[in-house]
Amino acid sequence: MKIPGSLKLQSRQKWRKKNRHKHPRPKKPKSLRIYEAHVGIASPEGKIASYTNFTVNVLPRIKDLGYNCIQLMAVMEHAYYASFGYQVTNFFAASSRFGTPEELKRLVDAAHSLGIVVLLDVVHSHASSNTDDGLNRFDGTDACFFHAAARGEHAVWGSRLFNYSSWEVKRFLLSNLRWWMEEYRFDGFRFDGITSMIYHHHGIGETFTGKLCEYFGMQVDEDCLVHLMVTNHLLHTLYPDCITIAEDVSGMPGLCRAVTEGGCGFDYRLAMAIPDKWIQVCATAT
Repeated sequence: MKIPGSLKLQSRQKWRKKNRHKHPRPKKPKSLRIYEAHVGIASPEGKIASYTNFTVNVLPRIKDLGYNCIQLMAVMEHAYYASFGYQVTNFFAASSRFGTPEELKRLVDAAHSLGIVVLLDVVHSHASSNTDDGLNRFDGTDACFFHAAARGEHAVWGSRLFNYSSWEVKRFLLSNLRWWMEEYRFDGFRFDGITSMIYHHHGIGETFTGKLCEYFGMQVDEDCLVHLMVTNHLLHTLYPDCITIAEDVSGMPGLCRAVTEGGCGFDYRLAMAIPDKWIQVCATAT
């Protein structure tokens, strides 16, 4: 392809051939042993580490320690490094701080060669409020992708909240998941901030005791629950071995029940309230 007066552009066909993965995805483990990692801090040196450093120096150690799964944090592009990747500005871009997209693909491929599956820490619960490099006010209004006015603002995180009832938002988020599965060959996702997604109060100031009235009422965002059901149905239909994990504090029933049974369809729940409780117990122990 050549545009008059410009440099010759590399065709997509050649790009795909150049970056073709060499190793197949490992089989879905019967029991996960997950190594959570942040590429940028995966080095003893006082600098931002790279995808290549992780591939060469960290992957062998993970294998030797007996892990069969890696959960990569902060991969989606984000402007605020201290957010640990949870203030996403570009959902389809791999963070350029750590290297190139090709180097991330080689990382995933190298993990597969060791029999290790790789999960992406995906943030579909909210987005950065940045306007210059993010989705906020993409069309000049505050309601493009997000709820308008106060409902579209997270009071604690200072970020924008998706409108899961919008067809355009559903298409955007679902295609985003397929992109990471197809282009980078991730094996699944850990969905961040599920508690914030499924309640209108976003879990702010709430204490969950297990009473059913806490999970079934007007405070629940039914549009989001349906979106999560569609998400898991899509992923598990297209990729039967895809692994999905819901990070939840509330203990919402049905998160890991099959979609055919009326559940959200996640494979696992990361129950954050349990370690939080142990921290509280240890802090107050005499």
